[in-house]
Amino acid sequence: MTAGGETAQSEAVAEVVLAVRDGIMQGTYAPGQRLPEADLVSLYRASRGTVRTALVQLENEGLVQRERNRGARVRPISLEEAVEITETRAVVEGLCAAKAAERATEHDRARLRALGDEMRSAVERGDIPAYSRTNQLVHRAVRDISGHQTAGLMLDRLRIQSVRYHFRVALLPGRPGVGLREHLDVIEAVCAGDPDVAEKTMRAHLLSVVGALQELAKTQPGW
Repeated sequence: MTAGGETAQSEAVAEVVLAVRDGIMQGTYAPGQRLPEADLVSLYRASRGTVRTALVQLENEGLVQRERNRGARVRPISLEEAVEITETRAVVEGLCAAKAAERATEHDRARLRALGDEMRSAVERGDIPAYSRTNQLVHRAVRDISGHQTAGLMLDRLRIQSVRYHFRVALLPGRPGVGLREHLDVIEAVCAGDPDVAEKTMRAHLLSVVGALQELAKTQPGW
């Protein structure tokens, strides 16, 4: 295969990975749902080889299970696992918030506050997808500002596995308002340059998400 062909193949795989990942995160594909290769080939107008490679990548991310002679399906994540993932994120992202507080430049602080304004606007409009998207951007910005590469690699995998449940948490009555206040607190703690407060504030936010996950499980049995 030529270099151009390899690039085109890589781009095609990335497109399928992104589409299926987004479908899993947003609930289009339910936990345990089968993902037949033939269906994905038709839906995304991709080759079977492209789809197969995409499913391997999604399996490596922990989003898909592939079974011999049975194909692929969306990997279910139990309440216990979702809670454990979020508890782990609380520790690692707390570290990132502390580092970000130490390292944030004036440009970084302006960027974080602009994201806070975007989140506030989304909540005021009742735009849950925009709120959820900005939520992720705030966490990513804190991680990027921290410059902690090891933590970042850990968070890539953890966030991808849990974010579809956090999207459902955002649908709980009143949760966007709570999440907005928590994120604004994190932003101001980082911008204030106090590592201890930033770490505690980020941990408190994600432990609040744990409580919301448990509430979700009570209101939606069999989630």
